[in-house]
Amino acid sequence: MKHARFVFAFLLLFICVLPGGCAGTPPASIEPTPVFTPAPSPAQTQAASAIPVDWSNYFDGLNGTAVLYNPMGRQYSIYHPELADVRRSPCSTFKIVSSLIALEDGVLTPDDSVRRWSGERFWNPDWNRDIDFSSAFRTSCVWYFRQLIDDIGQPRMQQALDALGYGNGDISDWQGRLNTNNSNPALTGFWIESSLKISPREQVDVMARIFGDDSPYAPQTREQLKQVMLVSEPAPTDVLTIYGKTGMGKAEGVVVDAWFTGFAQMQAGPVYFCVYLGQTPDADVSSTKAKDIACRILTDLARTPAATQP
Repeated sequence: MKHARFVFAFLLLFICVLPGGCAGTPPASIEPTPVFTPAPSPAQTQAASAIPVDWSNYFDGLNGTAVLYNPMGRQYSIYHPELADVRRSPCSTFKIVSSLIALEDGVLTPDDSVRRWSGERFWNPDWNRDIDFSSAFRTSCVWYFRQLIDDIGQPRMQQALDALGYGNGDISDWQGRLNTNNSNPALTGFWIESSLKISPREQVDVMARIFGDDSPYAPQTREQLKQVMLVSEPAPTDVLTIYGKTGMGKAEGVVVDAWFTGFAQMQAGPVYFCVYLGQTPDADVSSTKAKDIACRILTDLARTPAATQP
């Protein structure tokens, strides 16, 4: 019996010293899978509070929500809280994040960013030409960003979204085949009525992570992104300058998601915002309306003495 125990112990010792044995050291040829911890939201890092607000007069019966975050007051102001944490497809608001990653990684250089048009006729005439980054962002040119996102690549995109803590982070439907409104591969992707989802409150948190004081992204990257996000109407002033991006998605020809998200620079500091509109019976829902609602809320806030404390 003693002899058997001795043999067993010797064999166990021999196995443990082998590469990849019970000592837990992986073979040199195998790289450990990196683990990315999602960035905490402003509410987690700064003990932010949330107050409900009545902005129904801006929405005029439309089904939607508005979320504003004031980092100086560490406070969210939320209209229709029931919708604020519901995840939906980000649609073209995702162009903020894809641009961020491409600029940060050097995949995109604004001064040398023209992509050649294939000659295919798209529904938006602004897309039927050679186009650069600034014009593609402002006209929301899907084929341009489809190519840009493919250049970033799925592994890097997943890593960046995990680090940013972006919604559900699901880019598994990379080509966008779940989209029931469009089957053109040049105009579909995981961010358009597909696998990737994010809530309005999470949109605000992402804006704060990108443009806040503790942002890990290069100042040049953020400045280049701000240039294309700048809203011309209402015109920028010393009191209010708005930066943002619209987004809109359809399912079987019906608008089901409409967004405008970004941040506003006010006299005392930034305010991060998101307005979301969902499907509303017998109503014309659009990203243009979401943008109009956001701009009116922000303009009215900028006129008040407590403009940076919504």
